[in-house]
Amino acid sequence: MVKMPVYLDYNATTPVDKRVLDTMLPYFTEKFGNASSRSHAFGWVAEDAVKTAREQVARLINCLAQEIIFTSGATEAISLGIKGVWENYQTKGKHIITVQTEHKAVLDTCKSLEKKGAEITYLSVNCEGMIDLEELKNALTPQTILVAVMFANNETGVLQPVRQIADLIHANNSIFMCDATQAVGKIICDVEEEHIDLMCLSAHKIYGPKGVGALFVRRKNPRVTLYPQIDGGGQERGLRSGTLNVTGIVGLGKACEIAQQEMWDDAVRISKLRTKLEQHLCAIENVFINGSSKHRLFNVTNITFQGLRSESLINKIPGMCVSMGSACTSAIAEPSHVLKAMGLSDEDSYGSVRFSFGKYTTEDEINVVIETMKKVVLELRN
Repeated sequence: MVKMPVYLDYNATTPVDKRVLDTMLPYFTEKFGNASSRSHAFGWVAEDAVKTAREQVARLINCLAQEIIFTSGATEAISLGIKGVWENYQTKGKHIITVQTEHKAVLDTCKSLEKKGAEITYLSVNCEGMIDLEELKNALTPQTILVAVMFANNETGVLQPVRQIADLIHANNSIFMCDATQAVGKIICDVEEEHIDLMCLSAHKIYGPKGVGALFVRRKNPRVTLYPQIDGGGQERGLRSGTLNVTGIVGLGKACEIAQQEMWDDAVRISKLRTKLEQHLCAIENVFINGSSKHRLFNVTNITFQGLRSESLINKIPGMCVSMGSACTSAIAEPSHVLKAMGLSDEDSYGSVRFSFGKYTTEDEINVVIETMKKVVLELRN
């Protein structure tokens, strides 16, 4: 018996793993100290917990613990990275490059900097959602201080050729920032292997708590220096002042540790479920997958049901938790900027649904989704 509703919106957020919750709970009560209180045992315990979590996060992405800056989430990490570079490197130039299909956290930050004099280049993507490396190469100038390209797209799961992108950027002596919010904990995101200079991640995408994330800031080859966006007590090497969210940070660390141990097993099982859903739904007439079927995450599929509105479709399946795109843009009555950049018409964009799977997704749930979707699509088309 399948418990309803069926949750297939793991790219929006994930439930907290019970092991993560159990690790966090003592830091709400018995171990409630402030990590900046260095004169007594409660502060020392909290400080040690933060140190452990920093090491757990660092191990997952293969960096030094000192290169991890804790934030309130990926959006803040993105803002700190982009604005921090902008304010610190203007003597070199005011040019930033990003991609039309980036998350709104990146696009809106860039738009805000345009008002302050930044010159922003928005790279296009092809019908599979991939950037053209030649277009990137031609866009780079001696004044380019930063290039921001995401690891995996949140709406389609499309993976960019990160290492090749990094090499082009570094040949131009520019800084490479990568939004890896959807990729970390699902696939290997090795900042050394991929030559990434700045990279953000968020706990609630990997079965950790909401309200905590991290920014990787490279310390050498090249050393990246950022201008702080929050001033105050000088926490996080002065880059992010404010009392540390010890409980959340502990949860993030534990979530990273579990992800490192289990991501491969999860990938094998979940990819089979995703394939099964796609095969059945794409057997319906005028139904197709958006984005590269080769270069993408294993846990997400974005499907267009031609001639239908995704809103009508979703309203007909209250027992299925799916989305029309990014959770951050679900309140906006516009076609997905990601799908539009890939060349889809407004009509096809409005008819697209994102299904994103997680480690608690079962085959029985997928069977229910397949049968329900087939029935509803037929009903709406008739």
